[in-house]
Amino acid sequence: MSATAITQPPRPLELLAPARNTEIAREAILHGADAVYIGAPSHGARAKAGNSIEDIRNLVEFAAPFGVKIYVTVNTIIYDSELDDVEKMLWELYGAGVDALIVQDMGILEMRRPPIQLHASTQCDTRDAAKARWLQDCGMSQIVIARETGIDTIREIHAATDVPLEAFVHGALCVSYSGDCRASQVLTGRSANRGNCAQMCRLAYTLVDGEGNIVGKKHYLSLRDMNRLAYLGEMADAGISSFKIEGRLKGASYVKEVTLAYRNALDRLIEANPDRYCRASRGIVRATFTPDLRKSFNRGYTDYFLHADTGVRAANSIATLDSPKSLGEYVGKVKRTTPDAIEATLTATLINGDGLSYITPDGHSGGFRANRAAGVLIFPAEKLTLPAGTKLYRSFDKEREDMLLRPSAKREIPISIAITRHGDDTIALSATIDGEGTTTVTARQPVVKAQNDPTEHRRRQLSKWGGTVFTVADYTDSLGDEFIPASQLSDMRRRLADALTATLAARRPILKPSADAPKSLPPEGARLTHRSNVANRLADKFYRECGVESIEPTIELKKPTGSAPLTLMETRYCLRRELGACLKENGNVRLPEPLTLKGQGFEMRLCFDCKNCKMRVNYLGK
Repeated sequence: MSATAITQPPRPLELLAPARNTEIAREAILHGADAVYIGAPSHGARAKAGNSIEDIRNLVEFAAPFGVKIYVTVNTIIYDSELDDVEKMLWELYGAGVDALIVQDMGILEMRRPPIQLHASTQCDTRDAAKARWLQDCGMSQIVIARETGIDTIREIHAATDVPLEAFVHGALCVSYSGDCRASQVLTGRSANRGNCAQMCRLAYTLVDGEGNIVGKKHYLSLRDMNRLAYLGEMADAGISSFKIEGRLKGASYVKEVTLAYRNALDRLIEANPDRYCRASRGIVRATFTPDLRKSFNRGYTDYFLHADTGVRAANSIATLDSPKSLGEYVGKVKRTTPDAIEATLTATLINGDGLSYITPDGHSGGFRANRAAGVLIFPAEKLTLPAGTKLYRSFDKEREDMLLRPSAKREIPISIAITRHGDDTIALSATIDGEGTTTVTARQPVVKAQNDPTEHRRRQLSKWGGTVFTVADYTDSLGDEFIPASQLSDMRRRLADALTATLAARRPILKPSADAPKSLPPEGARLTHRSNVANRLADKFYRECGVESIEPTIELKKPTGSAPLTLMETRYCLRRELGACLKENGNVRLPEPLTLKGQGFEMRLCFDCKNCKMRVNYLGK
């Protein structure tokens, strides 16, 4: 007798979109997000993107009918003096109805915290299965893995864990693993661990080789933006359930464009694999535009190290050496410059007010606004001379921006409605959503025969759901030639809309927090360095109970002592490879070490771990 195969239900695939504020969060939801992550009033990793408890409460209410989850970031390190206030804030967020908190400080696990899910932030630096499993055992209900994680390692992490895995698929990249960077704190006193990164990786540096020769002055640590739109199926197959878009400081236009692009791609993936995957929320998105990621903010794109585990390296450049700014869509080259205008060979039509960026043949970059555009002639707002061959990019598409500033999408929940008679004096209007249950309202209405056929009139009245999130997908009418006043139909429709909204709110699942397993030694071992970001007594208590014997405080509290150089960044990005001087691939290319990056008043030494394809950026002092 053969064993009966156990059929697994389809796995929900979650599109997780960023929001600087609740207005942008609403746009993310309307354009297809299954979940939104947004900053708490304080202690979010984007200090300038905090939101009030009341605003978050209203957002939860807006998201509820669609089954969209609201995750709130409380993912900075916390000082001792702040513990009580943070604990109070966690309870306030729980009272506002948020679905989960995104955290990095392990001190939160020792708080008298509410029964709410905790998600491990990217700042937890989850690079492998051991770290992921340990975080799961600590009580994390969802884990975001490091951006650098390759597809084979994702599979290993998925096999070792039982919680949903979250991965970035689009947006800006930190050059350091998981944002595990101390450059901003050491060089400027602005802590990235406190949401105040100075973005030292986006600055221009002078590169000097081991013989004292100046190699060049470029943005050597500035990376392109991630774009994994083409790899969602591969990532889902490897075990990713939540697909995360970076951009909590971005504007509404960016969030609209990118969210819709990934919504469309995930829908195609789900439709092609209905037995394996399903939507993580409800509602049909009806947009007024077709997304084009070339036109959204970007520094050029890379899939980063998604396939590095398999031996496939990124074919294109990972860094954007000439400029750290968004270049935008390539539109042509400069042919010549006249006293008043720039004549160009163009691949697109420009309009007055477009913003343009450029890269000259010798690598200089900049930007300007087109005061006027007339065919192949561009009239800059300020006098500008560009050499022939300069590449032009449209960094600000005025026509598209104007379109995106207007309402550009609505999200509707299809319903099936039926109007029927219940006895001689009662009629009923019923609706179902997704074939789950029936919601009904009734009204006293005696049987009155109409002089003319009233069915079309009733259909029109009961199809008017404007101002709600519902749209009629299927309509059934069994009243025949009965007359029902329009006012009665309108009243029943309004009451049914309210009842459906309440029904959907009641269906909203309460995400249960994961149970804590017995505490165990973290993968980092019994001696923790400043890189574990222990900043308070509760985090110290947590790790001690895990068996840790020695804990070095975070660099924000105490500068590390000792003779070893202070590592500001550890990255999978390698500048030698970027410059075509990888010792494995092009060992004959001369680039004498040690390599040094010189900034304004400080120096950083580049150290290469070629065996593991890693680079460290060490601080040499001021």
